[in-house]
Amino acid sequence: MFKPMTKNVRLSLVLLSALALGACASSGKRTADDGRAQGAATQTGTAYNDNISGSASQVGGEGGYDASVEAERALSTNIIYFDYDQSTIKAEYQSVVNSYAKYLTANPAAKVRLEGHADERGTREYNIGLGERRANAVQSALTAQGVSSAQLSVISYGEERPASLSHDEAGYAENRRVQIIRQ
Repeated sequence: MFKPMTKNVRLSLVLLSALALGACASSGKRTADDGRAQGAATQTGTAYNDNISGSASQVGGEGGYDASVEAERALSTNIIYFDYDQSTIKAEYQSVVNSYAKYLTANPAAKVRLEGHADERGTREYNIGLGERRANAVQSALTAQGVSSAQLSVISYGEERPASLSHDEAGYAENRRVQIIRQ
């Protein structure tokens, strides 16, 4: 006759099945960047910019690097912030410009749009001009590194598309920017 399983036998079978499935799901090869490349796509700001100027990412401990992962990480930061009433690119954002220059010179068919923005202080006309000067500064920096002007387009939104609606210095600082949009 059929004899029912004990609780311990059933539990053991369930655990063995779970271990077997877990072993099958793992490929066994992991990169040093697991999980970081995804999160990097949403990062902006100087802390990340300081990290992209350096080493290539190691893959599988083989001493090589994955150039496409490194390129995407470098291009994930697409905002350059400016000081009040200024259109000079700050040194901390030079790595962003360098990353896009490398990408664009290596990919002649690629194009980007440089969107200039300003905070709400000043007249509408002045802010449109300031946003354009900022975008032109980034364009000049890219062309100085060998990027074709045919790969770049410039538009200024002035104060019309704020990143922050705050009416304080922190909000104003977020709005003084150029966004680099890959097309």
